[in-house]
Amino acid sequence: MNIKNYYTNKYPSDDLGAEINSKATFIGLLDRLHKRKDIYNYLEVGDSVIRERLFQELSDLVGEDYSYIYNIWLKQS
Repeated sequence: MNIKNYYTNKYPSDDLGAEINSKATFIGLLDRLHKRKDIYNYLEVGDSVIRERLFQELSDLVGEDYSYIYNIWLKQS
């Protein structure tokens, strides 16, 4: 699923959604999390609200709690 399409449809009033990398997908986001790569570079947006919203959707897609995704991200710090 394309992240930019998802985000701009779900949060149409958030103008930063238009800046999300148009090639980014949730599979790619999860891959970068597991490889401990910078997700902000991948998304091309450095906003924590967007990150949290995308982590929530990603956790729903993989059938895990938000904390599962968040903890993967924390390990890269």
